[in-house]
Amino acid sequence: MKFAIFGNTFQAQEASFTQTLFRVLEEKQAHISVCKAFYDAQNPFNNLPQDHITLFEGDDFEADIAISIGGDGTFLRTAGRVAPKGIPILGINTGRLGFLTDATPDETEKAINEIYSNQYCIEERSVLELVCEENPFATPFALNEIAILKRDSSSMISIHTSINQTYLNTYQADGLVIATPTGSTAYSLSVGGPIIAPYTGTIAITPVAPHSLNVRPIVIRDDWEINLQVESRSHNFLVAIDGTSETFQETSTLRIRKAKHAVKVIKQSNHTFFSSLRNKMMWGIDSRSR
Repeated sequence: MKFAIFGNTFQAQEASFTQTLFRVLEEKQAHISVCKAFYDAQNPFNNLPQDHITLFEGDDFEADIAISIGGDGTFLRTAGRVAPKGIPILGINTGRLGFLTDATPDETEKAINEIYSNQYCIEERSVLELVCEENPFATPFALNEIAILKRDSSSMISIHTSINQTYLNTYQADGLVIATPTGSTAYSLSVGGPIIAPYTGTIAITPVAPHSLNVRPIVIRDDWEINLQVESRSHNFLVAIDGTSETFQETSTLRIRKAKHAVKVIKQSNHTFFSSLRNKMMWGIDSRSR
């Protein structure tokens, strides 16, 4: 079996368990490829093996399974590189919350054994795509969300929004977050959006600090296309795709739609979306309970 390993280069000293990961994979006689930037960051701290591994840069890799070592940000960057290849991702969390990353460092060996014994499941998570002819985004795909935000002015922006060419609303707000079910527990949740379970085939549209008591989040089908035009006093605005932002001019027309590919996420056999809500986000926890 072939594994491609990615990781957070800024927390290398916190990932000492990678020696265990490499040992387990070598015992399984796996073919191991490692992102060169991650390997170079890890090696001074963990003295990783040099034999039996291949280093790669960019998209020059092949794998049956990708392993992301870090937090949700690392997982999102890994997804951007492997999803178009259709490679499923196992996330090992060395960050803070790690809602996307399924395994803890202590569960590394167990997770690898489950992969080899075929006792895991793969969840296909939908992806959003941004289309803008005036200003093509370098990486237009979002596993979590696409956010339209004011840039360099204290004034609100006006976001004219249509669904399938039918006018929906003009949002007077600091921004607008368009989120997948996966992203519903990320930025969208922090600005008051709903929690959406995977596989529901939906998209959440949530305003950021709207200047109206009558504006609330709305959930639509994910096979509908969202069209946006933005007005701003500064004549520009930000578009952030899974945290990576670029400046757009207000003459830009944005189209947001479901991408043709999905992200395949590996989940351990005893891990579910609802258990993650309870255990990682304290959902439904009553401090009065003992």
